[in-house]
Amino acid sequence: MTDEAPGLSTGTLERIKLYATHNERRLALSFFVAGFLFDIVTLGRIDSWLTIGQQAVYLVAVTLVLVHMLLTEGQPAPELPAASRMTRWYYEYRNPAIHFLLGALLSAYTLFFFKSSSLLVSFGFMAVLVLLLFANEAERFKKLGLPFKFALLALCWLSYFAYVIPVLIGSTGLLVFLVSLAAGCVPLTALSLFLLKDKKRPVLVPLGCVVIVFLTFYLFRLIPPVPLSIPFMGVYHGVERTAQGYQLTHERPAWRIWHNGDQHFRAQGGDRVFIYFRIFSPGRFSDQVLMRWYFKDGARGWTLQDTVPIKIVGGREEGFRGYAFKSNYQFGEWKVQVETTDAREIGRIYFDLEIAPQAERSFTAEVD
Repeated sequence: MTDEAPGLSTGTLERIKLYATHNERRLALSFFVAGFLFDIVTLGRIDSWLTIGQQAVYLVAVTLVLVHMLLTEGQPAPELPAASRMTRWYYEYRNPAIHFLLGALLSAYTLFFFKSSSLLVSFGFMAVLVLLLFANEAERFKKLGLPFKFALLALCWLSYFAYVIPVLIGSTGLLVFLVSLAAGCVPLTALSLFLLKDKKRPVLVPLGCVVIVFLTFYLFRLIPPVPLSIPFMGVYHGVERTAQGYQLTHERPAWRIWHNGDQHFRAQGGDRVFIYFRIFSPGRFSDQVLMRWYFKDGARGWTLQDTVPIKIVGGREEGFRGYAFKSNYQFGEWKVQVETTDAREIGRIYFDLEIAPQAERSFTAEVD
């Protein structure tokens, strides 16, 4: 009896192993990207217990492999030809597996954070994740070895709890963020204290650096407020709740398809400006968001004109629907931002107001 794979000759297996040896960097990147694409296709709702459980399994698997690699670092590798099939597979494919799982995890957090804020804010955080992806394949960072992989793992643990804790608690805010940060430190810290003994440094130093980066990003409001997200936001002449849903009234021309409602708002006397939005939040979620109205002053730039608190509850697949309106306004450029109570932006919309002459108008009504 042999350990050959069915249908593959010994020569074929040797050529595959030789190719893998000479193309380790390319294969590692391929597995990382494959993990990224795999998670894009299979990723569910942010509050799905299947999604949460799947990522927990990935995190535990990567953690166990990296800890084992650290504990056996410097020790001679086992004689693979004499080892069992599972042992050979483990030693030959553990690096690609780590890359695949890290790619899947980072892709999930990139998508979650991207959805949870405006492009300007989420792009910065996503850019960091993409840079880490390429840094992981750069020779300069490869020489850092396991500490750099533990830094990526620490980032994944912190990102995981950054959205799981708000889902479990049902709200966001500074205290919730600090609790999630502390929870994200527990797995690697506990392993270091109780298992690694004299090999704590390669784990705790990267973890400490990632925690500092997380706190810095939070201080500058660059970490999006997961698990909240705004899939839709628009400007309207009227918003009315009906039995069928919310009736949204606008006079946007049909060709201006890139606008949501009347982002070019033509106001006559007595008109009110309505901002309507749908905000996704997990089930059992109950919190408050702030709608901030800004006017672009020629001398002072964007100036805050009004802040409207809105209570939201979660669980609805399409998102919680809410709106606010403004009756007293100036003509010019405006923007409205929806933020959490700790001033992290969830979404924004820009529009301009101009005076329209008194005349009959033709409105279009949509139901959401």
